[in-house]
Amino acid sequence: MSTIPTDLHTYCNEHRDAYLDELKAWIAVPSVSADPARTGEVRRCCERLVARMAEIGLASRLLETNGNPLAYGEWLGAPGKPTVLIYGHYDVQPEDPIELWESPPFEGTVRNGNIYGRGSVDDKGQVLMHLAAIEAHMRTRGRLPINVKVIVEGEEEIGSPNFEAALARYKEQFTADLAVISDTAVYAEDVPSLTTSVRGLVHWEIAVSGPTDDLHSGYFGGIIRNPIEALAHIIASLKDADGRIAVPGFYDGVPDLDGDTMAELRGLPFDEAREAAQLGVSELAGERGRLPLERMWFRPTLECNGIWGGYQGPGSKTIIPSWAKAKISARLVGEQDPKSVRRLVAEYIERIAPSGVRVHITSDGDVPAVIIARTHPALAAAGRAMEAGFGKAPVYIGTGGSIGPVASFDRILKLPQVMIGVGLPDDHIHAPNEKFSLAQFFGGIETMAVLYDELAAL
Repeated sequence: MSTIPTDLHTYCNEHRDAYLDELKAWIAVPSVSADPARTGEVRRCCERLVARMAEIGLASRLLETNGNPLAYGEWLGAPGKPTVLIYGHYDVQPEDPIELWESPPFEGTVRNGNIYGRGSVDDKGQVLMHLAAIEAHMRTRGRLPINVKVIVEGEEEIGSPNFEAALARYKEQFTADLAVISDTAVYAEDVPSLTTSVRGLVHWEIAVSGPTDDLHSGYFGGIIRNPIEALAHIIASLKDADGRIAVPGFYDGVPDLDGDTMAELRGLPFDEAREAAQLGVSELAGERGRLPLERMWFRPTLECNGIWGGYQGPGSKTIIPSWAKAKISARLVGEQDPKSVRRLVAEYIERIAPSGVRVHITSDGDVPAVIIARTHPALAAAGRAMEAGFGKAPVYIGTGGSIGPVASFDRILKLPQVMIGVGLPDDHIHAPNEKFSLAQFFGGIETMAVLYDELAAL
């Protein structure tokens, strides 16, 4: 079994309280990239990161973009060894609805073996794991076993709109042999995992317009097409009775899983009834004939994310509303082409829209799916590191989420990647009461410390 060297283990263990205090301080900065009023806090968080990287021995600076800046640090004192690009993000989701938090979202409260706060696991805590591991090497050995470039982004939570432009602008800073990303979760608390696939993402907004103004439903009901009903028809028509997406051509590029992958899925502990109960539903749903984990990781989705229109105040208001809107999104897999999917879905919606209303569709997002080759030696090195940090060899899993920069590294830089996050599935990311298990946090620090040694041997 792989183990962490004694010097690194001792240093990491002795500094646990300091790392926890540091994470609390990071959480206290409300770096919400979606809120223009907090642009100053976002920059302050970036500046804090730059300063912290300098403290641990990296040459660091702030890199300006067309949006929020990047925090950058490097140590290139290992000639002949791999150069590893470590990516994370310091921006966080909004805290709303704040009334559902059991403790203040920007304070970093420790209870029941977890630290609670916005950004605790997504992604400030996981970025800190790497800085702590780098510090452990620098303080105990005076150097790193590999060359590192650390890039921490400030716009991941809003889709990384300026990231690819930054790739071109700062090409030298992004040059590396391998990218390491810690912005994912393990399969379960006692099941260390390495993520080998990430779904892509596109989204649309549908606006359905009817009469020029809201109309009296008594006077005009029965002769006017109701925009809400028309929109409901559109949404309901996106899938068939078996949960399969009805858009012609949508599944082009979606692969069937091979026997080995299917066997791995069946071998993972998964209780459908228990999962449904934990999620607060009576049963799991989705594409008929597919395993739940297959649907979650390796099948595409098309979901309605929001729908609104008409009167929503207290009591009743008997109207035919003049408009209704909805937001939908698709998660992509395999070789699905985001641009093609955007077009196919928009054309289908226009085709099935009922008469008597006008439909306007806007779309954006161009994130393809990414599959990590299991044969790359860096993945085996990551497996040994995770075994040292958590006492078990990891399993391979997919993730249903999307990470734009992962696709950018794959498509533009052609970099091999290792996704080695340690969050838990119940960490409430993007929701009230986001948390990071302290056991996962401290185990993650030791994992990253070992990872650098393992990568040096490649």
